[in-house]
Amino acid sequence: MAVVDVNLRRGSLAERIVFGILALALLVLGIFFIAAALVAGSILAAVALLRLWWLRRRVRKTQKERYLSTEYTVVEREEPPPPSLPPGR
Repeated sequence: MAVVDVNLRRGSLAERIVFGILALALLVLGIFFIAAALVAGSILAAVALLRLWWLRRRVRKTQKERYLSTEYTVVEREEPPPPSLPPGR
């Protein structure tokens, strides 16, 4: 098995500068990757929540249309007088 020993204290100045630039580049790429992953996750979460809201809205609308609802006013009427018989009968 091959073992690579990287000792930055023994290397030349050029090697240390190159390794420093590579480490900095990896750090910057890692930060951009994490930022892109967070943005993509936020967009997916927003789309999922929007879809859920839309489905719930459609279900509520369907349930609301299932029943007939209207406004009405109760009008109370007087009872008609009892029928009167002609006199003598």
